[in-house]
Amino acid sequence: MKKQLFSLALAVVFGFTAAANTPIDGEKKVVKPSESSVTWKGYKVTGSHAGTISLKEGFLEFDGKKLIGGEFVVDMTTLETTDDMGDMSAKLNGHLKSDDFFGVEAHPTSKLVIKSANSFNKNSYTVTGDLTIKGITKPVTFVVSVFENKATATLKVDRSKYNVKYNSGSFFDNLGDKMIYDEFDLVVDMAF
Repeated sequence: MKKQLFSLALAVVFGFTAAANTPIDGEKKVVKPSESSVTWKGYKVTGSHAGTISLKEGFLEFDGKKLIGGEFVVDMTTLETTDDMGDMSAKLNGHLKSDDFFGVEAHPTSKLVIKSANSFNKNSYTVTGDLTIKGITKPVTFVVSVFENKATATLKVDRSKYNVKYNSGSFFDNLGDKMIYDEFDLVVDMAF
């Protein structure tokens, strides 16, 4: 009986030691969409438009306190302008969701997958990832700052890389003041 108890005790001790030394893949911290926001701003020759879009789901992955990955899905059906344009707001919202821009009916979500995160100070990282819009995936690089249970990021996205052609100088000539610049800004504030 003593021999069995000793063997059992050794198995438990070595089992805990082995488990303690086994590396973990990372801790996934789920983003809370209701406490997070994504704002956008697009530019044209004669001004700009701004709006919001909702985060559907996502997570950030950490190794201890260090950001190592993440994945996010944006609900393209929530794309809205916040410009005060009266009845024109609904028209612009519909146009942005149409095939001229983001083709939301065929592509109801967009996705960002973080491939690498390199810290350059205590809370900030240069992040490289794959951004998918309209079913087209391209690499992007941007900065993410993490403080406690919040993260912020600002991205410049070149819409021409995702087949968003409407009034783009990259696809059409002689647009004059109808031209819309290819790059738009995304500002992401996440709570997890």
